[in-house]
Amino acid sequence: MGRKKIAILYGGRSVEHGVSVNSARNIFQFIDKKLFRAILIGITEEGVWYHTKEVISKISDGNKLSIQLSAAKPVFKTKKGKFSPDIVFPVLHGTDGEDGSIQGLIKAMGLPMVGTGVLGSAVSMSKLMTKRLLKEAGLPVADFSFCFYYDRKNLKFEKIEKELGLPFMVKAASLGSSVGISKVKTKSDFKKAVDEGFRYDDCVLFEKFIAGREIECAVLGNILPKASLPGEIIISSNYEFYTFDAKYVDGKAVQIEVPAKLEAKISKEIRALSLLAFQTLACEDFARVDLFLSKEGKVYINEINTIPGFTNSSMFPMMWKEQGISFTDLITKLVALAEDRFKSSQRVHRGFSSNLKF
Repeated sequence: MGRKKIAILYGGRSVEHGVSVNSARNIFQFIDKKLFRAILIGITEEGVWYHTKEVISKISDGNKLSIQLSAAKPVFKTKKGKFSPDIVFPVLHGTDGEDGSIQGLIKAMGLPMVGTGVLGSAVSMSKLMTKRLLKEAGLPVADFSFCFYYDRKNLKFEKIEKELGLPFMVKAASLGSSVGISKVKTKSDFKKAVDEGFRYDDCVLFEKFIAGREIECAVLGNILPKASLPGEIIISSNYEFYTFDAKYVDGKAVQIEVPAKLEAKISKEIRALSLLAFQTLACEDFARVDLFLSKEGKVYINEINTIPGFTNSSMFPMMWKEQGISFTDLITKLVALAEDRFKSSQRVHRGFSSNLKF
């Protein structure tokens, strides 16, 4: 048998476009080329799809793609040829890539796909739905409130302050990488923070600020998923919180410890909560769970990332590397998980015999 053809999707119409490019570049570099033939599909910030030979920033330098849709065997076409991938690996962060939309397209094409499907992607992308579902399941989340854009005129600082205290966080409800997030310490901060949140989303989340440690835990698997040892992100005092620049721009902004220096009891609790969050939110194959450990020793689940970063500074591959799984082996495991899950899904019937005339 020849190498399996894996279509790696990168870029996308998202504020995290550049992060996706960097993640895909690493996956393309480290994928086991003896087992897989990587086919690169870049999506521009305008949403145009191109076939590229390398992972490139200027995606439009590639060959423009069209798709002949078929649940039996979709065909991707360019002026220079055509191909049909065996499996798709979306390495798309944020809007249109991690929210279930691309996942729905891939499902409709009948292709195996690495990562969480439509349902889990959609609910995990929404910080509001995530917190509602986790809270309903009895899992610990910080106190929160929210406002939709249509109701913004009724939004009052005093009401949020009374509910959450000061300081509190303001977040665009469906973004990642700390875009559209602000810390409100006084009333004078409020309007600017709300405007920033609504700039990127129709819903803004208000969340009680948890003073403590930033903890992350990686999850891998499906029927019996496993959690890595937690890692910790220690943020420079120059930053109020874990901002976009701290994550991706300023190389001196954070110190990463894998594994985190935690008491065994706390580490065990974090791993257990991460697995419960993964299952509660219908996640599949892999995810990174972000948590807070307060100064009082209480653990809170912050959010879950269904397509965590694979950049050089990303915690997900680091945490599994610490467990003895190399970047290359991690990619191979993800593909195997996706294929097994796809085979299992074929058990479900999509036709129904009846006397209905049509």
